[in-house]
Amino acid sequence: MQVAIAAARRAEGRSGPNPPVGCAIISSDGQLIAVGHTASGGRPHAETEALAMAGAAAQGATAYVTLEPCAHTGQTGPCADALVGAGISRVVIAARDPDDRVNGRGIERLADSGVDIQIGVEAEAARQVMAGFLARVTMSRPLVTLKTATSLDGMIALGDGAKRWITGSVMRRYVHLQRSRSDGLLSAIGTVLADDPEFTCRTLGLEADSPHRFILDANLRTPADARMFETAPEVGVTIFCREDCDPTAAVALREAGAEVQSVSQDEAGRLSLAEVMAAIAETGCGSLLVEGGGKLGASLLREGLVDRILWTRSTHLIGSDGIPAIGMLAKGDLPDLPPFQAIGEGRFGGDEFILLERPADIG
Repeated sequence: MQVAIAAARRAEGRSGPNPPVGCAIISSDGQLIAVGHTASGGRPHAETEALAMAGAAAQGATAYVTLEPCAHTGQTGPCADALVGAGISRVVIAARDPDDRVNGRGIERLADSGVDIQIGVEAEAARQVMAGFLARVTMSRPLVTLKTATSLDGMIALGDGAKRWITGSVMRRYVHLQRSRSDGLLSAIGTVLADDPEFTCRTLGLEADSPHRFILDANLRTPADARMFETAPEVGVTIFCREDCDPTAAVALREAGAEVQSVSQDEAGRLSLAEVMAAIAETGCGSLLVEGGGKLGASLLREGLVDRILWTRSTHLIGSDGIPAIGMLAKGDLPDLPPFQAIGEGRFGGDEFILLERPADIG
């Protein structure tokens, strides 16, 4: 199963709208004969890839799959039927599929065909890889990872807002790797105007894995010549605005290559983040990396929409005149937010990162 999970990781950020699934096939004499993962764009599925590699050797073999095989017919036939048809005698499944189209039906179909089944092997490790898909299916929103790069004292920029690299080049390449593993990237108009970022993966070999870019821009202030539109034909851009936005600005941005989508506003007049998240999930985006300023991070935290935090930190000091990583969460009291737990950490050069997760029932 660990081989199957490792294969699934290779599909992270590439398999949408389908989950990143891995499959490993072991012959009747205990030899690893095939490994597959969900292909780019979601098809073929992991089981189909592995069965094609195994060929006739799949007869009487055991398939290890990170997610319950599908039992419905979409653009391809059911994977449960493919496993049965190939002569697989035993299927070991890490996690059940909560999608209403599956949700036990794949297991039932395998059992009805006489296949021996084992469920729950390395389930938590498999769920970690598929966390975005599970969030989208069970909560109707993507799994949100808030990324920030700060100085040792928690600042993201100098007080004058001048653009400076906080972390070194090796850490920045690591962040681009995380971009490539995400289905989407969310930022806001403040970052677009301040930095004119591309929001793409610029590490060699990852260029084709840049995530779809989602921008919060209530009043459509995004310049039509922003750098991110240079790659719009290959990497999509969606801009969320308020419902009464300037139609002329919307036309200009659509001509530049963006999709413009209006959402309602909350009581404070801000774009409804809950509605934005639901709209992002409807695109098939399961994992969302947030790269923006302290205000956006604070807004998402206040509404309970942050599942993970990727905090990268240098050893530089900026001082109290710097711009903090997280904006105001609560006035005059400790914010009523659940604690985050560290689930990973590391170091690149002189910089370090910590990955934190908010305990949640996903999947």
